[in-house]
Amino acid sequence: MHMLRSCDPIEVHEGTFAVNAAGAIIWRITAGELEVLMIHRDRYDDWSWPKGKIDAGETMPECAVREVFEEVGLDIELGIPLPAMTYMVGAGPKVVYYWAAKAPTTKAVPDGKETDAVRWCTPGMASKWLTNPGDLAPLEALVTAHRSGKLDTVPFIVARHAKAKPRSNWTREEGRRPLAATGQRQALAMARLLAAWRPTRVASSPWTRCVQSITPYVKAQNFTLKFIGAITEHEATRHPRKARKAIAKLLAKRRSQAVCTHRPVLPLVFAELTEHMSGPLAGFLPATDPYLRPGALLVAQQPVSGKGKLVSVEIYDAFED
Repeated sequence: MHMLRSCDPIEVHEGTFAVNAAGAIIWRITAGELEVLMIHRDRYDDWSWPKGKIDAGETMPECAVREVFEEVGLDIELGIPLPAMTYMVGAGPKVVYYWAAKAPTTKAVPDGKETDAVRWCTPGMASKWLTNPGDLAPLEALVTAHRSGKLDTVPFIVARHAKAKPRSNWTREEGRRPLAATGQRQALAMARLLAAWRPTRVASSPWTRCVQSITPYVKAQNFTLKFIGAITEHEATRHPRKARKAIAKLLAKRRSQAVCTHRPVLPLVFAELTEHMSGPLAGFLPATDPYLRPGALLVAQQPVSGKGKLVSVEIYDAFED
């Protein structure tokens, strides 16, 4: 799966790696002070962050969530992306993708296999305890985000519906054109990927192909799906200002959410996102048709404080059969 994250340098975007891994720096605020969770691995006798290699058929965000759960028993939701770390191993170049993750209310418990101890500490203490100097870069990015009010965030996720049956083979009402078989599989993959951020509110164009794309996630999480007529192809073409206004209204709520729409509507969505971003960050938004591939996601993070603009962009393409 192709992915693009605004926090990663170009050598990561364009690099080829023999080993791919993902993890997270889990954080919390205790008595007004930022703390991060470190793990100790007996096999390596090192202090680091929860992380591990990707499994077959898995995406990097899914890998990060799974590894954290397996190593310390915490069921996290991903926050802002943090800079990826690259280094050489026996198999060749390795990359580890990191995210920040706010600590859930449950207690971190080492699995007793890979992880034999955990500790909460200040970033300053963590920087002294880290065994690998490369682990400092994501920590420094997390601390910088915290100081600028950009660490505690909620995801705003834009999904393009999965692959639909061809228009040329469909003679009935366009709004009822369903997903193709590939699209149905993409919808299931989308549901697994969305679960890494677990958006709690989900909106969609009421057209069948959008509804079918987002329904597996909605059912898995037992959420309610909200329909927005202004972001169908037909309505957005006729009334583009209304489509942008609908997206602006969602953004104004500053809550964990996802919205599923159509390729021709995406430029309007991205134009509205641009209004809530710095110029450099807006440069990561797709600018040419088809903007996103069928079944792809764009994830932006919003500070929960209500202050400031969107702070990150991530893009994940859907798989192809």
